[in-house]
Amino acid sequence: MTALFAAPSLLLASADAHHVDMSTTLLFSALLVGLIACLALEEKIHAKKSIIVGCFAVVVLLAGIATHVIPGTASVTVGGETLILPVYIPGIDWGVIAIILGSSLFVDVTSKTGLFTWIAIKLTKASGGDPRKLLWFYGLMTVVFSAVLNNVTAMIIVGSLTGVSLRKLERDKLLLGFLLTEGLLTNVGGLLTLISSVPNIIVGTAAGISFVQFFVAAAPYVVLGTIVTILMGAKFFGIDKLADDKERATAAEQVAGFDEKDGIDSWSFFYFGVGMLLLFIIVIATTSVLPWVSELGMGFVAMTFAVIMLVRYKSSVDTYYKAVDWDLLGFFVGLFIVINVMEHAAVLTLIGKGLSVIIDLGDTTGTALILVSAAFASSVTDNIPLAAMLAKILSALNTPSDSPLWWSVVFGANLGGNITPIGSASTLVAVTIMHKNDLKVSFADFVKKAIPFAGVQLVMAMAYVLLVLR
Repeated sequence: MTALFAAPSLLLASADAHHVDMSTTLLFSALLVGLIACLALEEKIHAKKSIIVGCFAVVVLLAGIATHVIPGTASVTVGGETLILPVYIPGIDWGVIAIILGSSLFVDVTSKTGLFTWIAIKLTKASGGDPRKLLWFYGLMTVVFSAVLNNVTAMIIVGSLTGVSLRKLERDKLLLGFLLTEGLLTNVGGLLTLISSVPNIIVGTAAGISFVQFFVAAAPYVVLGTIVTILMGAKFFGIDKLADDKERATAAEQVAGFDEKDGIDSWSFFYFGVGMLLLFIIVIATTSVLPWVSELGMGFVAMTFAVIMLVRYKSSVDTYYKAVDWDLLGFFVGLFIVINVMEHAAVLTLIGKGLSVIIDLGDTTGTALILVSAAFASSVTDNIPLAAMLAKILSALNTPSDSPLWWSVVFGANLGGNITPIGSASTLVAVTIMHKNDLKVSFADFVKKAIPFAGVQLVMAMAYVLLVLR
């Protein structure tokens, strides 16, 4: 699963620090498989994602205590003081929760300025009302935002703009194709730089790959992957360009009637929104190098900007709180708990051991199989500890920094997020936006639609790593 920050699992006893029986590891592996199966059958079970994963979180926590995989409490040292917390609290990646909550509130309030309507109409006019051109505009924006911000924020912003544009064009039926394509592009954009995703940082640092080296090596694939994904999205979802001069003239007349000033009730609030959005993008993109802010993280930035925007509606903020997608947040809380326990039950260690056998097969075969295996493993579990484990194995084998094995881990860990809706925070956000627009997409539906894209992306990545990066 593609996460934005490493969950503070180091606060718990890791699988390396104590022995876990194989029977116990297999028990928890079966529970993980059961969770995936239940999510795939979400519609038949008639239960929300948060309830499904919440039930499994309860079960794995009780099983973890019963089998002594995890303790009942965890010690956290803050400012020289030791806090005793329930074991599941530090297992949750609160940074991701804060980003989703803060970004959602920020975007929701900022939309009231009329800014997003203004941007969407400007882009719609630039496209001339051509859906194919609009897909290119939003696809490229998604990749750039995912590379310089983070994939969750990118999906929230671009997804909101997309809905406005398509409704204006009366092309609501294309929204599913747009959102799915954009969701898949977030993980392609996450490959662009050394700091675009946590697995990139882990593997790049272990291999000794510099920021410039990483960008030069990854950029050609990102460009090609973006082009192919957009072309596939257009083909698979019938997002066609305007056929002839008559259609183009009709569309031009339609978009000419759009007024980007619609929805702007206060120009002072509009310009305030413009300034805050630009500042939000700049601060999020530079969080890692800003004094003080870097220690608090992107979650703090998102929440801070949300609070600033909410001041405008300080007497009626409960309206925005009610609009928060608590099912999505509840899902992530439960999922982080489950994955954290899985890590300490040595499920990820078991996966790592299997992958280490593959590494021994040699550069060509090992590289291809590692890429695919890492992708499928990342589609159902956290790719951060998986990347860390594989980086540790490759380092122990004294793998040269120019070995394609490093890149197989990078590409597999990132692109694996496109196989299932729980493989990436951004793809799950994309599905949530679909549901908000009354587009019912289940776990199985997503996999069925995304597999052709993920398959092509992984085959391209394999060929790129073996033929270009070796």
